[in-house]
Amino acid sequence: MTYCVAISVNKGIVFASDSRTNAGVDYVTTYSKMNTFVWPDERICVLLTAGNLATSQAVVNSIRSDLAESSAKMSLRKGKYLHEVAHYIGQLSQKEQRQHADALEKSDSGGATASFILGGQIAGQPPAIYLIYPQGNYISASPETPFLQIGENKYGKPILDRIITPTTSLEDAARCALVSLESTIRSNISVGAPVELAIHTNDAIEEPYHQTLSLNSPMYKSMQKQWNEGLRRAFSRLPRFEWEDK
Repeated sequence: MTYCVAISVNKGIVFASDSRTNAGVDYVTTYSKMNTFVWPDERICVLLTAGNLATSQAVVNSIRSDLAESSAKMSLRKGKYLHEVAHYIGQLSQKEQRQHADALEKSDSGGATASFILGGQIAGQPPAIYLIYPQGNYISASPETPFLQIGENKYGKPILDRIITPTTSLEDAARCALVSLESTIRSNISVGAPVELAIHTNDAIEEPYHQTLSLNSPMYKSMQKQWNEGLRRAFSRLPRFEWEDK
């Protein structure tokens, strides 16, 4: 399992992901879930992945192969709009799942499904984020819910619901994404560090700000400590029951 989130605000997009791919008593592995493709002044695409690792790796490999083949009918660079790129990735995912469907039905595997979040911007167009389902279809974020999640999302959603609006600053959105991930890591062993964070500023078609944080990173430790202490202070200030006042 994994957890990835993308947040779209008026000033740009924040992407965050964990790096755990397997968890057990004596077997834990890590693998980056964030892939960034940039053509300066032309377009930027950030792809977050969750689900079956073999499927998501195969999809990313197909994306890279199509980029290398000028004869490919479609690629990240050939889509005129970002939603066309989302459709293309959904088709690649469906193709990969069909290739292994029979073998997986005969095994005890959890299946070959994978989910993706695609975000970025094509020059001259507004930025966007899309959640691409295992079935190949996709949805975009909205002003009412300006964030998308894949993987183990329930633990990290409450902070997003309470804090994120389109007017949230990029820096606050990034902090909120980190708290969302930290809350998930704390509650679910299948999600783990290191955490990757990327920030795209609207109309800056260039490499996004990128940072990788381990559990021992000063920024992560300080954020974790202050968030925990803040929750305890807020809890201690909750209204008293009427019998407590007596």
